[in-house]
Amino acid sequence: MARRSETGGRLDDAARAGWLYYVAGRTQDEIASAMGISRQSAQRLVSLAVAERLIKVRLDHPIAACLEKSEALRERFSLKYVEVVPSDPAGVSSTVGIAEAGAAEIERWLRKTDPIVLAIGTGRTLKAAVDQLPPMECPQHRIVSLTGNIGPDGSAAYYNVIFSMADAIKARHFPMPLPVLCSSAEERELLHEQSMVRSTLALGAAANVTFVGVGQLAENAPLCVDGFLEVQEMRDLIAKGGAGEICGWSFDRDGQFLDTPINDRVASVPLPPRETSTVIGIAQGKQKSSAILAALRGGLLNGVITDEASAEYLLRD
Repeated sequence: MARRSETGGRLDDAARAGWLYYVAGRTQDEIASAMGISRQSAQRLVSLAVAERLIKVRLDHPIAACLEKSEALRERFSLKYVEVVPSDPAGVSSTVGIAEAGAAEIERWLRKTDPIVLAIGTGRTLKAAVDQLPPMECPQHRIVSLTGNIGPDGSAAYYNVIFSMADAIKARHFPMPLPVLCSSAEERELLHEQSMVRSTLALGAAANVTFVGVGQLAENAPLCVDGFLEVQEMRDLIAKGGAGEICGWSFDRDGQFLDTPINDRVASVPLPPRETSTVIGIAQGKQKSSAILAALRGGLLNGVITDEASAEYLLRD
């Protein structure tokens, strides 16, 4: 008989203990008795189940304050979709809460029986959301990446989430086989003329729903941290009035894309028309609030998932 690996066996035990605790509602003493282990071991297994993300929690009760802010945002910016989640004043994570909400909305679209095209951007928040998706089989849908999947050193871009989605769901996937930023505008035009790229561009334009991250422009922003832009290039964008970026494209405080050589090098699929696609930005936090506001002002998004603190900022003026 094949033996379970030590790691696999422990995760099996953690999953069993987690199920007994969170689903069956058993106490740690009852889990210890049922599994023939000590109470301390049962406690450690339940903690391991949480640490290994075997346990995913969703809160189904609507919170009135969040609903009020959602409705106010919907009216102010004429949005198709809004989700405001509670803020954690002491939290240090930039994805907790909105990642779970983003995963729930992505899953809702994927549960549709009629075929859809789902376009997705890149970034830490989107990756955290995709990591929350349950295993699914969606052969009727097509998933297309808006951004290139090649980093500045030629390696696969770490936060390009289409490959993470491929592990979670069974649907046709269409990556963008390009660098995030080309070396020149001429190179971008040449690459966009390739047949496989043209088909990806056309598919992205036809997306029924689109999920993107919203990034701030700063020297510690992901575009710099991940090596796509030099610090001086970032300073130049800020000096030209840059307020944020989506899929690599920088825009000003009014949500208008900047007329810069850097934007001319972005290889991403253009955002689908908001008249035909629900384009949802997922972002929260003080650093990103002004970027979210600019994107909403300019109509770059017609949907948003954010937290209470960011929603208050968006509604302040």
